[in-house]
Amino acid sequence: MKFLKHFWGLALAAGLLYLLNQSWGTVPPLGKLFSPFQGFLQNTEQKDTGGDLEMPLKGLKGEVSVRYDDNAVPHIFAQNDDDLFFAQGYVIARDRLWQMEFYTMVSSGRLTEIVGERALEYDRYNRKSGMANSAKKIAENLKKDPLSSSILEAYSAGVNAYIAQLSYKDLPVEYKILNYKPEPWSPYKTILMLMNMRNTLSGGSNDYRLTNVVSKYGLDAVKDLFPDYPVDESPIIPVGTKWEFTPLQTPAVPEKIMALPDNGQVALNIPEPRPEIGSNNWAVGGAKSATGLPILANDPHLGLSLPSIWYQMQLSSPNMNVYGVALPGSPGIVIGFNKDVAWGVTNVGSDVLDFYKIKFKDKTMKEYWHDNQWKKTEQRIETFVLKGGKVISDTLYLTHHGPIIYTENKETDFNKNAPAGHAMRWITNETDGADLLTFYYLNKAKNYDDYRKALTYYTAPAQNFVFSSNQNDIAITPNGKFPLKWKNQGKYILDGTLPSQDWQGWIPKDQNPTVKNPPRGFVSSANQFSTDPTYPYYLGWRFAPSERGMRINERLEAMTQATADSLRSVQNDNFNLAARRILPALIASLKKDPRIAKYAGFSEIENWNLKNDAGEVGATIFERWREELNRAIWNDEFSPDNKMLYPSDDRTFEMIKKEPAARWFDNQDTKDKIETMDEIIGYSFKAAIDSLTKHNGSIDPKKWAWSKVKSTDIKHLVPAFQSFSRMDIDNGGGKSIVNATTATTGPSWRMIVELDKSWPRGYGLYPGGQSGNPGSIYYDNMIDKWAKGELNTLLFLKNKEEKSDKIKKQMVLKPQN
Repeated sequence: MKFLKHFWGLALAAGLLYLLNQSWGTVPPLGKLFSPFQGFLQNTEQKDTGGDLEMPLKGLKGEVSVRYDDNAVPHIFAQNDDDLFFAQGYVIARDRLWQMEFYTMVSSGRLTEIVGERALEYDRYNRKSGMANSAKKIAENLKKDPLSSSILEAYSAGVNAYIAQLSYKDLPVEYKILNYKPEPWSPYKTILMLMNMRNTLSGGSNDYRLTNVVSKYGLDAVKDLFPDYPVDESPIIPVGTKWEFTPLQTPAVPEKIMALPDNGQVALNIPEPRPEIGSNNWAVGGAKSATGLPILANDPHLGLSLPSIWYQMQLSSPNMNVYGVALPGSPGIVIGFNKDVAWGVTNVGSDVLDFYKIKFKDKTMKEYWHDNQWKKTEQRIETFVLKGGKVISDTLYLTHHGPIIYTENKETDFNKNAPAGHAMRWITNETDGADLLTFYYLNKAKNYDDYRKALTYYTAPAQNFVFSSNQNDIAITPNGKFPLKWKNQGKYILDGTLPSQDWQGWIPKDQNPTVKNPPRGFVSSANQFSTDPTYPYYLGWRFAPSERGMRINERLEAMTQATADSLRSVQNDNFNLAARRILPALIASLKKDPRIAKYAGFSEIENWNLKNDAGEVGATIFERWREELNRAIWNDEFSPDNKMLYPSDDRTFEMIKKEPAARWFDNQDTKDKIETMDEIIGYSFKAAIDSLTKHNGSIDPKKWAWSKVKSTDIKHLVPAFQSFSRMDIDNGGGKSIVNATTATTGPSWRMIVELDKSWPRGYGLYPGGQSGNPGSIYYDNMIDKWAKGELNTLLFLKNKEEKSDKIKKQMVLKPQN
């Protein structure tokens, strides 16, 4: 009995030890996680330890110097390009390994392995969309190109050299909480990382929503309310620019331009395009700058997240010396500058994702009808491994258009026993080209001709590449691989049985829109229409609203003696062009009812300065009113709940100003009353004030301040990890403002570069920090300056011997025998 008493405690301790070191479903081993010797406490570093470090690594050919500055930005100096990209992979992995791999798990449809069955439908969609399969094909194709292959293999080797050093205690905290380990890196994973960006920037579609509008209201209504070009626009390529090429013959518009739904409505679940996921960029020529040489600015707008999307660094070898931001997981600098040139990107947003209605022979879906014959589908088994080991398999069907994303288990007129399906044709699944070579050649570019050569390698997502050089050239090119379409092809769901509906080829890359050194002295883009209607090819019917582009062009047109600081003021411009356009008409309408002038909020909106500054109450009222006004006019006919979409603000504003008797103002939900435009405007204003009062109390300059109501949050990539997020950031801006900061999106990197004959001057920062570790002082140290619109002076070293007080430590990577 004494022995039993003696060993009972030991047995209990052993049992607890066993239990605490086992995972239970999605719960990680709590003993390991809370262990002070290897758990999350190992990730709670708060101080920069400083000091130099030597690191022997297998795979290096020579010694590499990595000099870290006071913002934890690495400046990498290598003796050859292979070692440069090896070191880049190694260094980024030290700071961002979990983030890099997480993005690849998203695009490859493998989140179920991390978080379990809750991610299954999301994974299924991503797997069906084809990103993982296309990434494999691209990786295989790039093996055939010696330069691409050497860059990708060197980068992967560097990442894997870091992974090989890790024990459990060294893992990023997210691996410990989610209870998994990093996999070896490969070129395929780098392509998956780029696929994630393709999806973010070109993965939305309104085809089926607009098809539903046609089905209910007819084509004439769509032509009226959803026009192909806005009333107010300032396109990227200035109006009047001559097209210096002989265009190809564009396909004729066929008699049938869409496939209407069999049952009145197409009920797909496809993300909408996100105009707030855009960007600004511009370059002013020497005639407009104080230095007599170009100045370039770029601020790409993406979802705000922690760890940050970008990673700052300098890369230097005998072939290049470049500074800027990289995408963690991808080699090279994506946005940046070198001694002679600077460049930046914004999203084009052209129509490169189309859906085709497919008619199958029978329920087996092994054959589909196209061009008057039955064609065989390709079948592929997709396997999903859930956290805990459960395996689920799906069969994916592919047509010549692309993968079947959705099938409808409804009878059709074509065949009572055959389901209708929808196939996706998407530029993301094009497997030619070598996007990374575009950035490789930009990184080492010396002039305009080098810029033009670099663009020839690029496929997707199409970007507006802005350029400047110290030879006093500026240029901009909406660049990528664009399908050759008939006008409005893909505006609606296409008929997959007709060859006339197929993509008919490609716009020649040397006929993509471009302009060099325009007479106005600047180039710019803000995701608006690439060109005016004189461009001979069809790129799409809807782009981002015009306000940001028009405001930027207003500012630059009036600017003389431009400096980096004056361009920074443009990046932080909060003027609301939409309000300037429509608010006078709205106020005039409200004043027709004398009772409205006494309503709470009227004085604030009437006397508002039209700026979406952080403390403005008028901005809060206008932005909420704008939402309520759109809902009041359009929701009865075009409710998103009914898989439709609203007409644009441009069309709505024109209707208010010029068509006050339009039938669309009448609310169809009130059968016994016909509403007038003025009634709808007054009702929506009251609804906006009532909504704001309900959520924020009576009008108070502090509670109703725009920054308080907008409430910008920068969340961790795993939303549940809220303690790793930064919430309620105090700033202004808005979705149609040049400073395009919304609740969850905004400038993900602000950069300005003053070119010089001797050495450029760069300024920039992003909303986060270099480290992916929430316990590091460099995790979110730039957010406060970002919110204020400030920029850091960027340290761009001429060589590894150059001295600077900003350099705080050095890491030397040495070949290991």
